[in-house]
Amino acid sequence: MHSWPYTSPMDALIRYFPQVDYSSCWHAMRDLTDHRDAQQSDELWVLEHPPIFTLGQAGKPEHVLNAGEIPVVNSDRGGQVTYHGPGQTVVYLMLDIKRLGLGSRGLVSAIEQGIIDFLASLGITAVNRDDAPGVYVQGAKIASLGLRIRRGATYHGLAINRDMDLSPWHRINPCGHVDQPMTTLKAQGVDLDRHSMEQQLVSFLAKRLGLTPRTAALPDWYNTRQENVTTGGDPGSALTQQPERL
Repeated sequence: MHSWPYTSPMDALIRYFPQVDYSSCWHAMRDLTDHRDAQQSDELWVLEHPPIFTLGQAGKPEHVLNAGEIPVVNSDRGGQVTYHGPGQTVVYLMLDIKRLGLGSRGLVSAIEQGIIDFLASLGITAVNRDDAPGVYVQGAKIASLGLRIRRGATYHGLAINRDMDLSPWHRINPCGHVDQPMTTLKAQGVDLDRHSMEQQLVSFLAKRLGLTPRTAALPDWYNTRQENVTTGGDPGSALTQQPERL
């Protein structure tokens, strides 16, 4: 007899965070991936980051044109340079791809199609591109992807621009592409509150991935971090490894 709550193999735990620093998330999702087993539920973490540029494994420092006061860190995700900041929703996907029956190409396609389906529900026509992962609206990029596969499971994920300040994108060549225009949901005439937007996006992603979304509480690592912040301790004290800052 299963203890409550019971999750089936195709359930995915969806955890909705407020704003979380990149380093804490990076370590926590890597730790989850390193210690998960075949019975563990997949998880999606939905959140925002404070302003930061991240360089993926294919990233070249020369694509960071003028970082200014915004931190730049090396990341172990795929892809090149991207920007995260307020007004952008990030979805990290910790998925057992063998259980889902997906290879890397199938996974990327499912994620992109989930985003395209979500945008279509809002009246926005969007496409993906064979030469540059992500989702585009009339040539302008609205969503970025960067994944890592480790021990048969994924981490990192996607970012979609809601109503963010686009000026930091001019400080980089987004994903290594010179003069790549960017856009947001708001620029496309959509003004959804963050909570509604994120729930709708997750629903479309889950459908494409064959998952049943189950909203879950925030994890211990986040609660511990918040306690440290509240008590004046070191918010990164639980972290044993940090991305390399340039």
